[in-house]
Amino acid sequence: MQAARAVNMAEPGVIEHSAALSARDFGRLSRFIYDTCGIKMPDVKKTMLEARLQKRLRSLGIHSFTDYCDFLFSPEGMEKELVQMLDMVTTNKTDFFREPDHFHYLTQTVLPEWVKRHPGATLSIWSAGCSSGEEPYTLCMVLSEFALRNPGFDFRILATDISTRVLEKAKTAIYTESQVEPVPMDLKKKYLLRSKDRSSGMVRIVPELREKVRFRRLNFMDDDFGMREQLDIIFCRN
Repeated sequence: MQAARAVNMAEPGVIEHSAALSARDFGRLSRFIYDTCGIKMPDVKKTMLEARLQKRLRSLGIHSFTDYCDFLFSPEGMEKELVQMLDMVTTNKTDFFREPDHFHYLTQTVLPEWVKRHPGATLSIWSAGCSSGEEPYTLCMVLSEFALRNPGFDFRILATDISTRVLEKAKTAIYTESQVEPVPMDLKKKYLLRSKDRSSGMVRIVPELREKVRFRRLNFMDDDFGMREQLDIIFCRN
């Protein structure tokens, strides 16, 4: 209750000094993070965890990590803060056409055989750690190109991640020109839309591809993933 009172009474901007994360509170948080989502937090990541969670303490008006832990582990914290905390501690490394050999193998080896075995069926792919969307949209591009060469082929993609923050970015499908640099030029011309403000340096995935992807939050530590549909291929590359 003490932490809850701190959240309700403090006002934004009243904390002048950053709170320090003690070894005890780091142990509480690291064990909880591992039990909740399977992410290991060894001692060398203490400074990183402290820096990332400072933002949550300031946002909530909490003065110490002990009070933050008490709030996080309370019923109210489990309901309101858990997802926010996990968003801060997850690291999302991704790129368009990351490890391109995987996509080459998919289109040159896997898909031709799959089409032979499942004529007229819709291919279902799960991008299991989709981050901010680069992987599922890369899949959309290569699958769309395959469909041009194979009339009647169709596909759909389920993209999941534990972080609601990156899922929101993935849904908007807006990226900087530097982020889409790995995309081949012929695919950029087909599947990327430039901003009307050319000076912004932003592009967006075309609607035809965005419609092919369904995004959903999922924690690999959950007992039931809620998967009811048939999945043909799973990309889980992190």
